[in-house]
Amino acid sequence: MNYEYIAGWITLMVHSSLAAVGLTAAFAHALAQQNISCNVIAGYYHDHIFVSDDDVQQALVILNNLGQAS
Repeated sequence: MNYEYIAGWITLMVHSSLAAVGLTAAFAHALAQQNISCNVIAGYYHDHIFVSDDDVQQALVILNNLGQAS
């Protein structure tokens, strides 16, 4: 079976309010700067990011660096 898009699933282990402003924008911007698209599901306890399977390792480095900067 051929799939059009195979994604890696990354869970952000940050508990944030659903009313918080800017979290999604911050990580989407950081990924976009490296030409990595993402699809996001915001959850009550954790946010989930789906990126192309080919980009998972680079996305993890970017997100970890973003977390270190906070």
